[in-house]
Amino acid sequence: MTTVISAKWDLLDNCSTLSPSTTGTDFQLNVSLDKDPYANYDEEILHYLWRDYLFPKLYEWVLIVGYIVVFVVALAGNVLVCLAVWRNHHMRTVTNYFIVNLSLADVLVTAICLPASLVVDITESWFFGPTLCKVIPYLQTVSVSVSVLTLSFIALDRWYAICHPLKFKSTAKRAQNSIIVIWIASLLMMVPQAIVMGSSSMIPELANQTQLFSVCDEHWADDVYPKVYHICFFMVTYLAPLCLMFMAYFQIFRKLWCRQIPGAGTALTHKWLPRSQKPLSQKEDTAASHCSSAISAETKQLRARRKTARMLIVVLLVFALCYLPISILNILKRVFGYFENTNDREAIYAWFTFSHWLVYANSAANPIIYNFLSGKFREEFKAAFSCCTKSFTACRHVNVQHVKRSTSQKSLTGNSKFDSISKVTEHVAVGKGSMQRWT
Repeated sequence: MTTVISAKWDLLDNCSTLSPSTTGTDFQLNVSLDKDPYANYDEEILHYLWRDYLFPKLYEWVLIVGYIVVFVVALAGNVLVCLAVWRNHHMRTVTNYFIVNLSLADVLVTAICLPASLVVDITESWFFGPTLCKVIPYLQTVSVSVSVLTLSFIALDRWYAICHPLKFKSTAKRAQNSIIVIWIASLLMMVPQAIVMGSSSMIPELANQTQLFSVCDEHWADDVYPKVYHICFFMVTYLAPLCLMFMAYFQIFRKLWCRQIPGAGTALTHKWLPRSQKPLSQKEDTAASHCSSAISAETKQLRARRKTARMLIVVLLVFALCYLPISILNILKRVFGYFENTNDREAIYAWFTFSHWLVYANSAANPIIYNFLSGKFREEFKAAFSCCTKSFTACRHVNVQHVKRSTSQKSLTGNSKFDSISKVTEHVAVGKGSMQRWT
């Protein structure tokens, strides 16, 4: 995958004529290389270009609205995710540390790269100068690398915790160290992207008159280098990690859903014990009570792990789907040169523009997924919105009540007795029926 910002401009490489097929108007600007490069071009031509060539078309207005929605949702949602984990100690788990890191990468790409990408998609020109031509695409690719590596570390952590719990002990300190490694590796791996990026004008004769038709694109010494680079980029940041993550989650799925709920046999035997049998002594009854509590605790842990795994699998699938179009388009263009001799440039522009928007939409989708599939994040989001709609005193009251509720829930989970044996048996029966459907 190459930089999102400059992808569609390469379709106009080596063009010296703007025709109706590229501008969508009946205006033609034929540039003669024999003219004086310092000649004064008619200002009316430049005004015409600004008014008719740059003015957004109908579908581009839809694109602008879509970008604005993504910008607001992505920034607000990912900031809320970070605040939720920061404000609540009981949410500072290993998985949530990685989720915060994923949100930080989304905030980075949304705040810095999305506005520039929108301007380029609408105007088809680079207005931000040679320095930002290197910085913005570099940060874009760094964000992609951080996201995919973070998802990979989450999958690895869950795989060890569920499939091989005795081989590796995951801690918050290790998660923090892993996040540092992710950022350092991403910053180093994407240095070539910053080196090869550069801004130039597709029509040099207009370079001193306007920034229109300026492009921010890759400049390689030989044609073979971009092919090798983009194949490696696609393998390292998309195909290989996704294959490994899908394998990990497949094993997690088998472990969590395709097995009997712990203690099912013991619970059923105890429930259907004949009444005529000799009653249990006090010591035996205490032992049975502790056994039922352990069964209930393990059952709740299993269901909690299923919810977490379900949420992470959805996050992974959304990431894969959002980045699939731009990955395929860039491989076709950069490696195979598929769009060099095409006549339907408007359709290709539309595909590239939509694929750019999907990349940013992924940043907005993650907080929505957390809200629907995680009860803890949903409660934190509700508390945050309550604070926004009430006074400062009410906000403090909401926070105090929320902390008390979270503390009491955590205390009940750790210290109180769990459900009775009959409730455990009912849960077991339901779980066993669902497992029969899976098998």
